[in-house]
Amino acid sequence: MTHTIRREPWVVIVPGLRDHIEQHWQTLLEARLRAARRPVAAVAPMGRADLDCAARVDAIEAAVRSCVRASAAPVVIVAHSAGCLSVAHWARRYPRTASEAIRGALLAVPPDFDTPMPEGYPQADALAAAGWLPVPREALPFASIVAASGNDPLARHAWVGSIARDWGSECVELGDVGHLNPASGHGEWPAAEGLIEVLARPGAL
Repeated sequence: MTHTIRREPWVVIVPGLRDHIEQHWQTLLEARLRAARRPVAAVAPMGRADLDCAARVDAIEAAVRSCVRASAAPVVIVAHSAGCLSVAHWARRYPRTASEAIRGALLAVPPDFDTPMPEGYPQADALAAAGWLPVPREALPFASIVAASGNDPLARHAWVGSIARDWGSECVELGDVGHLNPASGHGEWPAAEGLIEVLARPGAL
C-alpha cells in the first residue's frame, strides 16, 4: 500500500503598484505564513516610480522558478490589484512555467486599466508605454479565483466579472470592500488563507 505525501504548497505573493506597506493584507499574510513555517516567497513591491510591466513579469518568473528548485511542492500565487494583471502577462510570456508549476492563483480586486484611473494613479498612456496594455484576456492555464469588490474605485464590478470569465476564473464576491487595501480601511484579510487552501487542493475548481 502506498501513501501520498501531501506537500504544503508554496505561496508566491505578487503585489500591485505599491511600495512596501506594513499593514497591507499581503504583508501581514506573508508574516503569518513565515511564522507558521509555511513555504512562502514574495515578489518585492516596485511602487509606481517605474511602471515597467516586463520587470514585474520577470520577477514573478524568478520567484516561481526559485520555489520549484527548492522543492517539488505545487505553487499557489496570491496577487492583488495590478499584480493580477502582471500574473496574466506572466502566464502569456512564460506559458510552460505557468502550466507546469502553478496549482492555482488567488487574484484579488484586479483594476480596469482600460478606463481612466482616479487622480494619483497612472493613466492609460503611461500604462500602455510600460507594457500593461492591452490586458491579456485569454484563459489562464491554472485554476484561479478572482475576488471581487462591490465598490472598487479602480474597476467596475461588471468589468471584474467579465475578465474573470475570460480568464476562466471562479468569481468570489467580497461585498463592499473598496480596493481591499489600507486606504479603504482593510488591513488583515483572514479569508485569503481559506481561499489559498481551496486552490491548493488538486481538482478543487
